[in-house]
Parts: sequence; C-alpha cells; structure tokens
Amino acid sequence: MKKLFVAAAILLSTMAASGSARQPARIAKVVQPAATGMVSAADPRAAAAGVEILNAGGSATDAAIATMLALNVVEPQSSGVGGGTFFVRHDAISGKINTIDGREAAPMAADGKWFYDANGKPLPHNAAVPGGRSVGVPGQLRVMALAHAQSGKLPWARLFQPAIRLARDGFKASPRLVNALTQFGAHMDAGSRAIFLDAAGKPWPVGTVVRNPKQAELFGRIARLGPQAFYTGGTAQRLVAAVNNAQRNPSKMSVADVAAYRAKPRAPLCGTYRVYRICGMGPPSSGGFTVLMILKQLERFDMAKLGKDSPVAWHLFAESSRLAYADRDMYVGDPDFVTVPLAGLLDRNYIASRSALISPDKSIADVAPGTPPGAPPRKRVPASETPGTTDLVVTDKAGNVVEVTTTIEGPWGSGLSVDGIMLNNELTDFDIVPDKDGYLVANRVQGGKRPRSSMAPTIVYGPDGKVRLAIGAAGGSTIIAQVAKAIIAVVDWKMSAQDAIGLGLVYAPGPMAVAESGTQAEAMAPQMRALGEKIMVSPLGLKANAIERIGGKWVGAADPRSEGVAMSQDGKVTAITRMGMAPNRPSE
Repeated sequence: MKKLFVAAAILLSTMAASGSARQPARIAKVVQPAATGMVSAADPRAAAAGVEILNAGGSATDAAIATMLALNVVEPQSSGVGGGTFFVRHDAISGKINTIDGREAAPMAADGKWFYDANGKPLPHNAAVPGGRSVGVPGQLRVMALAHAQSGKLPWARLFQPAIRLARDGFKASPRLVNALTQFGAHMDAGSRAIFLDAAGKPWPVGTVVRNPKQAELFGRIARLGPQAFYTGGTAQRLVAAVNNAQRNPSKMSVADVAAYRAKPRAPLCGTYRVYRICGMGPPSSGGFTVLMILKQLERFDMAKLGKDSPVAWHLFAESSRLAYADRDMYVGDPDFVTVPLAGLLDRNYIASRSALISPDKSIADVAPGTPPGAPPRKRVPASETPGTTDLVVTDKAGNVVEVTTTIEGPWGSGLSVDGIMLNNELTDFDIVPDKDGYLVANRVQGGKRPRSSMAPTIVYGPDGKVRLAIGAAGGSTIIAQVAKAIIAVVDWKMSAQDAIGLGLVYAPGPMAVAESGTQAEAMAPQMRALGEKIMVSPLGLKANAIERIGGKWVGAADPRSEGVAMSQDGKVTAITRMGMAPNRPSE
C-alpha cells in the first residue's frame, strides 16, 4: 500500500505543476452576494453558459446541464458525455433532496479477470488505463435527460446551444488545457490529436482558437433527437467499435450494453455534523459516506477552539481520514451487486468506537478497517484512482440548488474518442484483483456493475433547515478530503466558502499523509511529525467549486488553484484576492 500511495502522490504532484519555471501568485475569484441565480464552474466559459440559460428563464437543472455540456467542450480532459455524473438537487418548494447516479457501467462481458493479461496476471493500474477495456458505458447524458424531465423548464435543445457555439465557432485554449495536453496527451488517439495538436504533434499554444466540428455535430443531433442519438445508432456503433478494436486492451462491449444503460435515482445519504445536516450521494459513490464518517469521528473534538492553524487539528483530521478511507476501501461498492453496510458504518456506537482510536497527541500505530454491525466478511484492497474530474454548482432565483460532480476519470480518459468527445477510463476505478485471502472484494469487476467513486457532491443545511453550502471537488480520492476540509472550515472555523476552498489540505488516505506545498499545511508539517505523523510535502492536484448562502443571498466560490469562476446571474465576476502561493493547476 505504501508504494501505491507514494505513486499516487507523485502523480498528484506532476498534475499540479504549471509547466513554467516561475509561477505567478494565485488569484482568488469570488462574486458579490446575489439575490438571483449563480453558477460556479471550473471554466469561465462554462459558467457563462449556465448564466445564459438562467437568464433565458431556465431552472438550476437547465443551467447545470448547459454548464456540463460547455465544460465538455472547453475542459475535455476532465469530463463530458463520454463519462459519468453524480447529480444532487435541492428543491426550494418541498425542501427535499434528490440524487441521480450516472456512474459508468461495465459491459456485461466483464468478469473478475477483466484487467488480467494473456498470462493470467493482473495488469498494473497504469497499464490498464489506456485503450478499450477501461471504458465504461457512459452515463452523463442519461442523467441530463432524467434530471431535465424532473425539473427542467426550457426545451431540451435550448440547453445545447452554448456548447454547440463553442465547439463550432471555437474557443481559446487555456493554460490548463495546454498543460493537460503537454503532460498527459501522449495516449490520445488520432481523432483527438487532429483537434488538439498541430502538424508536428505538439499542443496548440495558449490562446489558439480550437474548433471541434464533430462534437458540434454530435451535440446538434442529441439536441434534436434526444439521448437516443448517442445510445443507439451510428454513435453507439462507433463507440463500441472504438473500444473493441483498440490497439491496447481491446474491450468486449456490445451495442446492447450501450442501449441498455439507464441513470438511476438513488436515495440521498444524509447525516449530521454538529447542528448542520450534510447530504450527498450514496453508493456506488464512496464520497458521501466517507465525508460523513470523517466529520462524525471528529465531532467530539473542539475543532473550533483548535482553529485552522493548529497542527493538532490537522493531525486529528488526518487520523479521522485514515480510519474513514480504510472502511470505504473495505466495504463500499455498487449496492446493486454487493451488500454495503451503510447503517452499520454510520451507527452511533460504531462511529464512537472508531473515534476513540483518535488521540490528539499520537498517531494510530496500524490503521485497519473496523467491523460495523451487519458487515459481511471482507478483505481490504487499497484503492487505485487517477486524479481527474470536474465540479459545478448552480442556484436559480427560485432557490433551487444543483451540485454536480462529473468525470471521464483521468486526464483524457482512456485516450479513445468518438465523434469529437473523449471516452472515460472509469472501469479502472474497480479493484483489479477480485479476491484477497479467499474473500471476494466489494469493488471487484462484474458485468453491468458500476465502479466505486470518490466523487462527493454535497449540500449542507444550516440549523434553520435552509441550504447553507453546496460544494464538490475534483482530484480522485482527494475529493473526499477536500470536501470534508471545506465543511470543517465553514462550520467550525467560520471561514467563507472561498477561503475554505483555498485553504491548504492535509490528505491522508493511508499511513503516509501529504501536506499541500505552498500552504499553511506545509508550515505545520514539522509539528505534525512530532505528533507521530508520517507526512510528506507535495503539491496536490486540487479543484473545488461552491456556493454558500449568507444573509439570504448567494455567494459563489471557485478554487484559486484552477481557472474556475463563480458568476452571478448578471454576469459579475470579481477577482479580489491574490494569494501568496504558487498556482496548482491540475490537469484533470
């Protein structure tokens, strides 16, 4: 596990590099409080697409769909209709929250040896990513269609117009896009290279206008005909051919697999932290559960008194993270295929027993999963996830709130493309080896199954029952720690959502923790080592978005490490704070 964790930390560090020797200060981007709608997204052009739809009379759901589609155009390395989505929505009238699972699914032909080589040996994670076998049946469009049917206002086709314009007329390549191409574009197929690379095979310079006419055509067909234009017919056939005929790791996907895919309404996973109600996604997301567990295990400590600059507070956070990640690795998988003992994991007595392992002045010698009530016999397999993904938050003037995390997994996904869009490598979120010590692994590969995810779109309700904060993040398994950290910062340390997102992270999914370089976390690392922490200092590929409610008005936040913005319905974006840290531009 130590080797796996160090490798992941090295990847995160690589992803965080900006590609320049001298790095400017970060700029924190926030908006003034607004009584109308708002969008926070990882790219200003995507946020503008959402605002356009709000101003056309669209709902938060409509704007979220338009934002997702625009992100597919301008941030294709991170997400798109070739990937999957978790969708969380608060209804302003009923006060209810609904969640939709659009996680990608394994082909029905997949089995426990899906990622084994011809010699019967499991593939290393990095070798399993490129090519066809890592591609799951995409789910994003099915989520969009179901969400639109439930809470959309504008016609379906109208939501595609901003993205079609961007793909057809072109958009300027951002530094982050070029960085993603430079670092991770080597495994892209010929179709993608023709769009994003010049004749010499080099990424277009920053500011170059990039056009994607095939993507514009695809979006036009889906706008006219609905999601069936993707899941059946020529596009579905080309998708299946691309993955089955891939030079590396060919798949066994069928057109029936693609046609049969459906988004699934899931029960939201809700719990409390102090006097706040926290709601998010249940399995196959591990994000909602793990965030809740981190928070609940810390509830007995006075985090407010310790404060954000306390090494003890961050040591407690790291210890609680380790315990929660251990349980998540052991027990969480697709609930349609395996028993996930959520009630036992969040049982008050079980949480108390896990919290009792945490000490303010020393570290746990050996972090192991617990045995919650109702848990089946299992063995833990440390997770392998490629940092990636994107997040967005939308509110409308009626008070509806939508929080979405969406992904194609790692940068540029599998490297394969169809009709101008990238295909995911989501199936490498499964545990490659299906059993350990005679026990079946919860997150093993099975036909039709959805892999476990760290995505954690979350809505936080205040003591008055109203939405206080909506937040999500990108960056593989760091997503969980980012969201939990931000909630503690807002609830206990009374920070704004913007400052909470920008706060440096201590990330501890296993024995070794990472203190984010260039932040207060790095300065505290020596004191944390004195408490027994094993901790290294490194950049982290982080990216988060949020909207909070203060004094009856919405205030947006976007990660200063990214190119993201929060934009109110009148289009106002204000850059007001320069942070004295090197930029951390992840290419996920």
